[in-house]
Amino acid sequence: MTDDDLFPERETRNVLLPDCRRCPALVDSRACISWGTGPTGAPVMVVGEAPGAGDPDAERWRGGNHTGMAYTTRHSGRRIRGLFARLGYDPYYTNAVKCFPEGADGSNREPTGDERRNCREHLERELSLVDPDVVVATGRHATATMLAFEGRELEGFVERILEPEELPSLGISLLPVLHPSYQDVWVARLGYDDGAYEAAVGEALGTLVGN
Repeated sequence: MTDDDLFPERETRNVLLPDCRRCPALVDSRACISWGTGPTGAPVMVVGEAPGAGDPDAERWRGGNHTGMAYTTRHSGRRIRGLFARLGYDPYYTNAVKCFPEGADGSNREPTGDERRNCREHLERELSLVDPDVVVATGRHATATMLAFEGRELEGFVERILEPEELPSLGISLLPVLHPSYQDVWVARLGYDDGAYEAAVGEALGTLVGN
């Protein structure tokens, strides 16, 4: 599987509101809106928090803030898309917040509560359209976003990794995993090497997809 095979086609973007302007700070900081990509009807949906600053000078993997497509950075995008390709899945990829939230130093900041709420309608529409069996939440913030649909707060994250939870109001399963940016730090602490971690993700998905 090459980088060319992993990189999504622009035509797969699910553009829900071409010039969304609900969040003034995000309108000011974004280069473009990072929409979800992938097949509607996919049994697996991958949800991150928000696009990063990205690299506008990269040849292809510039990041969602510049490509307009979720999970298209050189590091996180290639890593997470490669993981699911090796496991035999073609997920729908998106973020809870579609625009780059710029911090004071130019890097990512955590989206505000209002920004999450303003963007939740987009994520709800995607969940309804794709109707996945399982949502794979990459990292703490994405996991918290999904639990919020059930009115639940996230208390601790590490102990939830690879522990499926049911989200009855959505009729789907939730599988929290490590964010690819932090995988190198946390995989060994969880008792895995990269191969064993990938196998564990595949095993967990195998029990959830189609059920």
